[in-house]
Amino acid sequence: MRLYPDIPVRRANAAVRDLLTLLALVVLFLVGLWVYHAVNSLTILGRGVHDAGAAVQSGFDTAADNVDGIPLAGGPIADGLRSAGEHTGGPVADAGTRGEERVHRVAILLGLVTFLLPALALLSRVVPGRMEQVRKLTDAERVLDTQGDPERRRVVAMRAAFALPYETLLAHTRDPLGDLVAGNYAPLIEAIAADAGLRVSVMPDSPVP
Repeated sequence: MRLYPDIPVRRANAAVRDLLTLLALVVLFLVGLWVYHAVNSLTILGRGVHDAGAAVQSGFDTAADNVDGIPLAGGPIADGLRSAGEHTGGPVADAGTRGEERVHRVAILLGLVTFLLPALALLSRVVPGRMEQVRKLTDAERVLDTQGDPERRRVVAMRAAFALPYETLLAHTRDPLGDLVAGNYAPLIEAIAADAGLRVSVMPDSPVP
């Protein structure tokens, strides 16, 4: 599998796009993490309600412990105080705990949404084109492998001469059709490889007699 072109400018462009995509994902992750922590900090409200309810219940329990030792009436009074604590501070503490848990779940959800939605949108735009580039580079590398096969070299050179734009051909040879007729296939193969983003090492051909 060929991940990057051989041509320096194209390789640099592909590498920069990959790096920018990676940096964008990191930034989105950090933003999502910040949103999570910002929302999750609101759990302090539920924790405060819980602590207030727990303090009320603890106060009733302490009072019940203090009167529990009084003869005859101490036990019923202590039971009443404990019951009062359970029915006043207990529900408040439970409500605070539930609120804290809900805020925590919302913080996780918002953090994930903040990261995932933009990240998926970014990847949906970048990944298909990048995969297509990798596929084309890999296919071109396989198709343009002409070493040791003179007939294959001739066919690839013909495709270059007949399919590539003139300016692309003239960047590698002054007379592309003349090279094809003379059997000088090397510059034509180099031209079609460069057009695909590859750089191949081609042995010079012997001129056709």
